[in-house]
Amino acid sequence: MKYWILSLIFIASLFYFENFEKPLSQSVSGKAYYYSKTKMDLGNWGARMSEAQKKQMASRLKNRLEKTYILTFNQYESFFKEEEKLDAIGGATDTWGANFSRGDQYKNLKDSTLIQSQEFYGKRFVIKDELPKINWVKGNETKQIGNYLCFKAVATIPTETLNWYSFDWNDLTNSGSDEVTMSTIEAWYTLQIPLGHGPAEFWGLPGLVLEVSTGNTTILCSEISINTNDRDPIAIPNKGEETSIASYRKVVKERMAAMRNSYSRRRN
Repeated sequence: MKYWILSLIFIASLFYFENFEKPLSQSVSGKAYYYSKTKMDLGNWGARMSEAQKKQMASRLKNRLEKTYILTFNQYESFFKEEEKLDAIGGATDTWGANFSRGDQYKNLKDSTLIQSQEFYGKRFVIKDELPKINWVKGNETKQIGNYLCFKAVATIPTETLNWYSFDWNDLTNSGSDEVTMSTIEAWYTLQIPLGHGPAEFWGLPGLVLEVSTGNTTILCSEISINTNDRDPIAIPNKGEETSIASYRKVVKERMAAMRNSYSRRRN
């Protein structure tokens, strides 16, 4: 049984890489619909809250804890976009959270390119950089997700590589530290769709990633539509100041440091 599974992975991997050179494979396109859930971590503060207060907090943060996405893809390219929702409180969009949320994301597997739009306090950026390198370790464990047989793969990667668009106040206090915080990733991919795409920052497996978990967040595919006749158009973000991941993170840290210092001066 183990030999049969490993053989299937090997054959599908050959098919995946060989098809990068076959024009026919480029006609395959589709959409995958995902939803994510993040467990609320209140730390020591949560220990002082009642269950009613925790539920109220979870309700207010619902749009940050539960999100839906669409991944549009063809053989080489993909476009990952969050579906915008109104805030659970007040019917407004989550403007504060939007400053540190993942923007529209384009990935090109052929040339290992990432192009992502970000908006930070009213200013638009287009981040162009290389795709993050993920050294997957593939196993023979399987499970069924919908109509698809999926295989498990795991990896470890610097947390900052995954969450470069986000911000934590510890980013300022630990800016001079050499210690690198790592995140463990668990992914489930299907060889029935032998394309190296996946949601968010995840890619590079011999099949489409249908589920991925890291930290307190799990992203799960709920629906897939495949089109073998016409190619779905793949959008590429192009509005905003062009920059790199490192330069964008510098802009965010400098702005947040200035806000912290201004607040401290007012208090004193």
